[in-house]
Amino acid sequence: MHKRKIVGVRVINRKGTGVRMNQLYAEAGVKRKDTAATMGLRILMFLAIFISLFLILLGQFWSYIGVILIVLVFFFYPKLSVEYEYVFVDGQLDFDRITANSKRKTMLRIDFEQVEIMAPYDSPALDSYNHIQMEKRDFSSLSKDSKPYAIISSSGSKKLKILFEPSEKMLNMIKQKNPRKIIL
Repeated sequence: MHKRKIVGVRVINRKGTGVRMNQLYAEAGVKRKDTAATMGLRILMFLAIFISLFLILLGQFWSYIGVILIVLVFFFYPKLSVEYEYVFVDGQLDFDRITANSKRKTMLRIDFEQVEIMAPYDSPALDSYNHIQMEKRDFSSLSKDSKPYAIISSSGSKKLKILFEPSEKMLNMIKQKNPRKIIL
């Protein structure tokens, strides 16, 4: 189940200049599939609720511990629901993490001037980068049906491999802005 939001070209009016300019704008989002670790944490949290209810019935001191466990579970349980949103605006790509369907945090922002190549994850064009030691950031849904793309970006001597799932509209806009760096 993929949620995707796509918006085309947006016309922006620059205040004070009266000049209108077109910027390429697209956004897409995916919901992260639950891994075995997150499923295990969910099961442990349900067990913690049952144990805390039992502790509340035991007595004075144990009831405080039971209440604290319940509060901790209700605080951390929504954080297990993760979505990623990608926003492409005229040469920049933002990767935002949305937890609990409400809290948004920008995890990474890249400028396509720093990008060496963007290609499907299983593309032979990325084979020359497999032996290089680099940090990997995964913003994909982890679904078996997904077709993630990889971006190899460099900042100085540091290289970064980014996995994400762009929409077709976003791919076309990135290709329009940087035709030599993207392989479809």
